[in-house]
Amino acid sequence: MLMIHMEDIRKKTVAELTTLVTEAREAVRQERFKDKFSRKSSIIQKAKKEIARLQTELSVRRRNSQIK
Repeated sequence: MLMIHMEDIRKKTVAELTTLVTEAREAVRQERFKDKFSRKSSIIQKAKKEIARLQTELSVRRRNSQIK
């Protein structure tokens, strides 16, 4: 899983962002249930950061649409 820069996140549509969130959550889930010795915590940490960035952008967009 590659980290996406915030500039790229801001260019994406809401549908694309929700798709990326579900993919990142699936990556965390798959990595968590791997064998104890083949699991990589770095993948889980990166995916969680990615989820947080994407959800932050989604909440900002939701808040801005309510204000207008």
